[in-house]
Amino acid sequence: MPENIAAFEGTCVVIPCRFNYPEELRPSVVHGIWYFNSPYPKNYPPVVYKSRTNIVHESYLGRTRLLGELNARNCTLQITRLSPELTGKYYFRGDLGGYNQYTYSEHCNLEIINKPTIVTPPEVLEGSEVELRCVVPDNCPEMKPIISWTNHEDLAEYSVYGQVEEEGSTWALISTLKFLPSRENNHREVGCKVTYANTTFEFDSVSTLDVKYIPRIVQANSSAEVIQGSPVVLVCAVDSNPLSLISWLREDDVLYEELAGSLTLHLENVTYLQDGIYTCVAENIYGKENHSMALTVMYPPWKPVVNVSMVVVEGDPVTVLCSTQSNPEPIITIFKEMKVMKTVVYSNQLALEFSSVTHEDDGEYWCIAENQFGQRGTAFNLTVEFAPLVLPESKCTAARDTVQCICAAKSNPEAVITFKLPTRNVTVNETDREFVYSQKTGYTITSILTLRGEVDSQLYIVCSARNLYGTKDQQLQFHHSNSLMWAKVGPVGAVVAFAILIAVVCYVSQTRKKKNMNESFMQTENPPVIYSGDYRTPGNLEKSESKEICSLESH
Repeated sequence: MPENIAAFEGTCVVIPCRFNYPEELRPSVVHGIWYFNSPYPKNYPPVVYKSRTNIVHESYLGRTRLLGELNARNCTLQITRLSPELTGKYYFRGDLGGYNQYTYSEHCNLEIINKPTIVTPPEVLEGSEVELRCVVPDNCPEMKPIISWTNHEDLAEYSVYGQVEEEGSTWALISTLKFLPSRENNHREVGCKVTYANTTFEFDSVSTLDVKYIPRIVQANSSAEVIQGSPVVLVCAVDSNPLSLISWLREDDVLYEELAGSLTLHLENVTYLQDGIYTCVAENIYGKENHSMALTVMYPPWKPVVNVSMVVVEGDPVTVLCSTQSNPEPIITIFKEMKVMKTVVYSNQLALEFSSVTHEDDGEYWCIAENQFGQRGTAFNLTVEFAPLVLPESKCTAARDTVQCICAAKSNPEAVITFKLPTRNVTVNETDREFVYSQKTGYTITSILTLRGEVDSQLYIVCSARNLYGTKDQQLQFHHSNSLMWAKVGPVGAVVAFAILIAVVCYVSQTRKKKNMNESFMQTENPPVIYSGDYRTPGNLEKSESKEICSLESH
């Protein structure tokens, strides 16, 4: 007999059974007994069937009959109207008469079931054809099962076919469902239903599909622009089976990873250093997928950097480079005294070029960088060194007995101003403080020479300004006035007036001592005197026949 056999509750089952005995016994009649759960009569097991009498256990009354011919050594048993309590072991005992009775140790395990068995493959992989088998016992010739599938209609490329299989003297009807699974089929319940004709019997079983598939990112941030200092939340949700290892990376650096269905990355107070490409990577044993997004951090310009304040020589080519960093790129402007020198739009660098720098380019400049998030500026100086320029206000003013000459020169570095009187072969500069007073304002130096006495018609005065880059000589124009005209340069007017007063006193004193000499006098408030070609002290001047401390010879 089969070791195991199954049947649905309420249906029937036929247990195939054959037995042998020694040929020499040659019994005239063979009887048999079927026991339930024990082979030994002394244990008084329930009698399922007995060929000698109709006495059986109450559980089997009207339910059992022998289908086999015992004399032909066939002990096949049929049990109908199966109920759960009939589940168990069934033993056959042969009775050949007299003491020739024997219980066979081989037995059959009867299982009463109420649903079919759905057999699924070890792995259901997306896109790979799969077979589901619905296995139904078919061990009752009087009742034939009918199998159908449920909830399968929209499975991709599905087909159904049936077959009958025999194993170990038991039969099974098998229905096979073939299809191509997709990720959408994961966790889907596919059913198998068994019915019997002309009955109300219906047995159902359901199998939940466990479809394996590669990760798919179903939610992730798009590229975004944020303001520096803002919080940022990056979300990556993944559909996969099994779960994926989800990672957030910036460029090639792993920031956060976890085995999960979703991973959130929190960035607090973002800075420009966190600007870049962020990538979510999801991976399981079947594959991986990634999604990248650009995080753009917007911020105001940094303080502009200038390629240092510089000192240049007039005529040289000069390039001033102002650079900064911001997002978006800024508008950069270079100003000088509120005048726009050059502007560049949406660039982190501005070059201001002078093909030939002049003294007018000297001064303080500002480099201003701005975008919609802010403005920053840097001041720098461009210092131009240049040869002296004698300014238009340089002139001589002649009154009746006084000549005052102003020589104003602009230069860098500071010029040395010298007054030349070619007709008298005399040179006076600012070191001759008895005759010349000088004052500096910015790059302009102003020297004042005062002459006292009658103006010689042949007299002309040259203003000479000199520094290491050159010398500029210019004859000063005379302006006549009915009254004494004073040249004033800035705050030196009061000092000049005082110097002239001293000159007058000196003139009167010298006139009394040298009545026969007609001399021109000049005087200022400061010490030594330098004449063209040599240096003379006040003692040397007293010995000179042509010059005195307070006078120059005139006609």
